Amino acid sequence: MSRVFLIGATGGVGRQLRKRLVNAGHHVTGLHRQDSQADELVADGVTPVNGDLLNTSSERLAETMRGCDIVVFSAGAGGAGVDLTDGIDGRGARFATEAAMLAGISRFLLVSAFPEAGRGKTVSPTFEHYMRVKKQADVMLAATPLEWVILRPGTLVNEPGNGKVRMGLAIPYGTVPREDVAAVLHSLIEQPQVKRVIIELTSGEQAIGDAVGSMAAFSGQ
Repeated sequence: MSRVFLIGATGGVGRQLRKRLVNAGHHVTGLHRQDSQADELVADGVTPVNGDLLNTSSERLAETMRGCDIVVFSAGAGGAGVDLTDGIDGRGARFATEAAMLAGISRFLLVSAFPEAGRGKTVSPTFEHYMRVKKQADVMLAATPLEWVILRPGTLVNEPGNGKVRMGLAIPYGTVPREDVAAVLHSLIEQPQVKRVIIELTSGEQAIGDAVGSMAAFSGQ
């Protein structure tokens, strides 16, 4: 079983993922910012660690990660403004990546953004900035020696997942339930042969375990 350090443990995808992992027997440490969030993490069997991506360093974050063997970064500002996007999706992702290397953790899963999300729409400068920062974080992680996976889900929706997805290096844009994104991350954790690959994800017709397994053919060494 894996020892997972989950950044974004109290977010929409993170809530789903932490429960799946604990139920499957993995040990999960969840980063949280507000004191009130610790109780809900403990209730789900997660070890809470208080920390703020907006006020940390790679070294401090590394200390909280030690003993884990995989980092999942599913935190995000969610369009809450340029400063938060820079602090969480930008510097936060960089701190987490550097911290993983300092802590001797080789595997890193990053939830990014589908590059076609704004195509054909009128988008705000804030959204454009968000997409730019997400891409910069992808580039930063892909340049490291870590066994990374960058997951780019389509637009996230709250409807129940059905365990069927479409995955690939480049696929048509679409939506995907947060529940299915969490299930894909769970499957990636349990299929470590999938590594050093950027995966686009939407709802589809293939069972999640099979879809994740098929990505091993595209994985780097």
